[in-house]
Amino acid sequence: MVSKRIYAVWFGVHFFLITAVCFAGVFSLIAEGATILPSALNNGARKAELVAAWPLGKQAAASSPVRRGIATYLHAAGIQAGYTFFAPNIPSYYKLILELHYQDGRVEYDSPHVSGKAAALRLDSLLDRLANPIYEPLREVVLKMLAFSVWREHPDVEKIRAIFGSVNPPDITDFEHGKKELFQPMFSFDFSLRNEAN
Repeated sequence: MVSKRIYAVWFGVHFFLITAVCFAGVFSLIAEGATILPSALNNGARKAELVAAWPLGKQAAASSPVRRGIATYLHAAGIQAGYTFFAPNIPSYYKLILELHYQDGRVEYDSPHVSGKAAALRLDSLLDRLANPIYEPLREVVLKMLAFSVWREHPDVEKIRAIFGSVNPPDITDFEHGKKELFQPMFSFDFSLRNEAN
């Protein structure tokens, strides 16, 4: 009987903390103007965020044992961050565009081909890593390998320019005005694969 009460109290506290984390996250997004809600709600949402974050001990000093205890429990339970994903807050991602130059002057655009969702996820992960400055020494080699895989499907291509960049989705205001995502080139490499095939 006592163990049922302990489980019920633990469940109540756990569920309460999940709710507080989620509400604090939602109110934070509203306060930052990251939703389609009117900007008049931003100040009220900021106050509501502080109220929702209070049970999480965030108002206490960083050295407070209560704050540290709550933070440790939240991290151990995996509930330290709420699931506050909203479509207007989609982060940018990276894309590789291959510019195929033919002998007759034609130019076509392509991208590396993958088969299956697992391979697509690996390619996305690879592109994310290539954007990191610590991988700069490997960029040209990796992009050359990806370009070569496309060149095998287009053997009459004379040169391939690999253009790597970030794709930034529009924010909510731009989206409402019909703006599309924006590709921003970061670096490019030219590969004359015809010479290497000989």
